[in-house]
Amino acid sequence: MIIREHYLKQIRPFYDSNLVKIITGIRRCGKSVILKQVQYELKAADRNCIFLDFDLKQVRNIIPDADALIDYVKERLGEEKLYLFLDEIQNVVGWNEACRTLRLYNCSVFISGSNSKLLSKEFTKELSGRYVSFRVRPFVYKEVMEYAEQSGKSYSITDYLIWGGFPASLAQDNTDAKKRYLNDLNDTIVYNDLENRYKIRKREIFEKIVDYILISNARIFSAKSIADYMKCRNVSVSVPTVIKYLGYLKEAYVITDIALYSPKAKSKLNYYYKLYDEDVSMNSIRAVGTRFDLTHNLENIVLNELLFMGYAVTVYDNKGKEIDFRAEKDGKIFLIQVAYSVAEENTYSREFSAFASIDNTMKKILITNDDIDYSTSIVYHYKLKDFLMMDEL
Repeated sequence: MIIREHYLKQIRPFYDSNLVKIITGIRRCGKSVILKQVQYELKAADRNCIFLDFDLKQVRNIIPDADALIDYVKERLGEEKLYLFLDEIQNVVGWNEACRTLRLYNCSVFISGSNSKLLSKEFTKELSGRYVSFRVRPFVYKEVMEYAEQSGKSYSITDYLIWGGFPASLAQDNTDAKKRYLNDLNDTIVYNDLENRYKIRKREIFEKIVDYILISNARIFSAKSIADYMKCRNVSVSVPTVIKYLGYLKEAYVITDIALYSPKAKSKLNYYYKLYDEDVSMNSIRAVGTRFDLTHNLENIVLNELLFMGYAVTVYDNKGKEIDFRAEKDGKIFLIQVAYSVAEENTYSREFSAFASIDNTMKKILITNDDIDYSTSIVYHYKLKDFLMMDEL
């Protein structure tokens, strides 16, 4: 088990806070492991800890609801602060009431839950002003490499471009097993979780839209363009319905939308956005045969890595020419183009021309899977293999 220090260092300042600490993210990204790693740290410091996993039937039988949970904890409170870890908290009836009450005791509360029932808008509403949340994502490449080294497995950049970073998928010994696991996970997240939670009646239409979005990652979308595409394939769906479905996918952390940044308006333009998969495996399991979309998956992975590094990311409009990413952190701004390769002259010209007429106040970066250094006097070329091991741009 790798120690996910990237997340632990964000949570540590809140170990003793009376705010409810929420570990959130897409299903099977490692939320429960983060909870346990926080618990291990606190127990190593000789702190009083209780860990309750409400996925276990025997735990639910003893503690079915908020009143039972509050009573259970009160019986175990002492003079020292109690550190309480509640995994799959959504299985407790009235979990929100329990959390609001327990945080007022000499108790530090950490919770995690299934993204089908504990969504961002839900804990925002139920714990308003009483929580701090930490978004966990599937493994980035540095974590994949650490896992591979620990387990004695090999995992190439191409493997990462195809199969992404869901922790349990890395443990599978062959491609067939990996695909089977990822397909089952996809069915659970997209079809079981979302269709059941939102009581979607037209499931076939919902599934067709989801398939289209997830296999078309790193592309420009609007709700109208999706509805029009479906209409061309004899699937009738309204724009408001598409907007609603997109909202479901974002709430469950299945997709991320990136808005356009306009230098003229110096702000985001929310009517224009690109959609990206939380993990590129969601694209690859929908590919026909071995026709994997490495080009768009590479762009998707660059976005995921930038978000992991803590950059605020938008798409940049350079006088009608799109630059894939504008990344900003600590007052520093970077403009980033992504391509699988610029070995061909036409591709080279297209990617570099996107930076035309931009002053040098922003660092210009090209990221490709090429081994040759294509840097110029004004554009830095980062090889993908080097970029994936960076902590900062």
